[in-house]
Amino acid sequence: MYLLGIDIGSSSVKASIVDGATGKCIATSFYPKQEMKITAKQAGWAEQAPELWWENLKLSIQDVLNSSKIEPKTIDSIGISYQMHGLVVVDKNLKVLRPSIIWCDSRAAIYGNKAFSDLGEQNCLANFLNSPGNFTASKLKWVKENEPELYGRIDKIMLPGDYIAMRLSGDIKTTASGLSEGILWNFRENKVAGSILDYYGFDHSFIPEIAPTFSVQSVVNAKAARELGLAEGTKICYRAGDQPNNALSLNVLNPGEIATTAGTSGVVYGVSGEVKYDPLSRVNTFAHVNHTDKATRLGVLLCINGTGILNSWLNKFVGNKSFSYAEMNDKAATAPIGSEGLSILPFGNGSERVLQNKNIGAQISGLGFNTHTDAHLFRAAQEGIVFSFRYGMEIMEEIGIHAKVIRAGKANMFLSPLFRETLAGISGATIELYDTDGSIGAARGAGIGSGYYASAKEAFASLHKLETVLPNQANKNAYQDAYQNWKSQLNKQL
Repeated sequence: MYLLGIDIGSSSVKASIVDGATGKCIATSFYPKQEMKITAKQAGWAEQAPELWWENLKLSIQDVLNSSKIEPKTIDSIGISYQMHGLVVVDKNLKVLRPSIIWCDSRAAIYGNKAFSDLGEQNCLANFLNSPGNFTASKLKWVKENEPELYGRIDKIMLPGDYIAMRLSGDIKTTASGLSEGILWNFRENKVAGSILDYYGFDHSFIPEIAPTFSVQSVVNAKAARELGLAEGTKICYRAGDQPNNALSLNVLNPGEIATTAGTSGVVYGVSGEVKYDPLSRVNTFAHVNHTDKATRLGVLLCINGTGILNSWLNKFVGNKSFSYAEMNDKAATAPIGSEGLSILPFGNGSERVLQNKNIGAQISGLGFNTHTDAHLFRAAQEGIVFSFRYGMEIMEEIGIHAKVIRAGKANMFLSPLFRETLAGISGATIELYDTDGSIGAARGAGIGSGYYASAKEAFASLHKLETVLPNQANKNAYQDAYQNWKSQLNKQL
């Protein structure tokens, strides 16, 4: 039997088919081949049409079915990974009422910050483990205040993965893990956060039925089966936000284990067995995929919005698309550690939680016209991204999350030897790179949820480690000096 994994990103939509018996990915595809459009009608906004995700999902699934040549009826179950914190609203006829306000949209921060103050900071942290900040609940408040006629037609709110499951099945459901990422879950009471709903004036009926993360949540209906070429009745057995799912993909499920990713945004994600939170909500705590009221499993998440998108920007507008990313990496490696005093702050993709929801923009400092070349610029960008990780990891250390071994898929920024060597060098952690990604992880999650696998241990028995990167002690001081220079530039903006 086979397992289908779906990953709804903000750059692309990916589908993978995994052979359940061997754990090997037999087909994978993504669309669009260029980055998916993000609409920004005003500075700090970011929206995507949910229909765009669906159309690209159709193309991806068609590809993997054609290339694998398997019979759709041999797919045991489907798992869904999705970009976190997005807001999708539908009416009673399941019609989407507006484009999704996605994760990097910062317009709602003002509402979340006010809620944090009005509800009481300690009250929010004790119950929700976070400030309402710029998360999904606050985005809905923005809709209520600024689009009242549209708001009045809302029947249900969803996260992006809930929307895809709705299109597959016709059922609207969500998970406790998903609600926690929207600051819609009360950990102390182990139920929907009624006080947030009441404070913002939301109807409690907006919240969909809650399904366990690993379970038969729904099945593919006839309409979706025709559109996608799948078999009617195929089980949908797992859904999770992209970062909890990335951790699952790397078999990061237990306290002390750490996963990271560096796509459009960058994340360091550590699992805790205790209720821990940052009092300033610079790093955020959500329910991990295996969290239950009997076994605490919380994901402490550091998110940097401006990560791979910085590298992409340089490729488009500095390299003029004449360099491949591999060539950019090679050029960057010719510049010395610290880029001879050139520093880049990568914070150009909306408000940054790690900076207490400030939007300081990306900045270049120390540029010398007679010293620096494009190689220095490319290196400074990668160093700036890694240093932003290190800055957030120092906050994680304050609440007991210490990085000794960091697991990552060998993809995106981790394809750069310079990037992974810099991360190992500045953090002192060993980097382990694996042959997996979000869609493959979602497929394994589906196998756990359907009962195809008896346990997570069985599901990840075939997970293949590709490479181990050890910290280079000889360069320790050079990395520290470069980081301190970068940090001094950041502190001037805070």
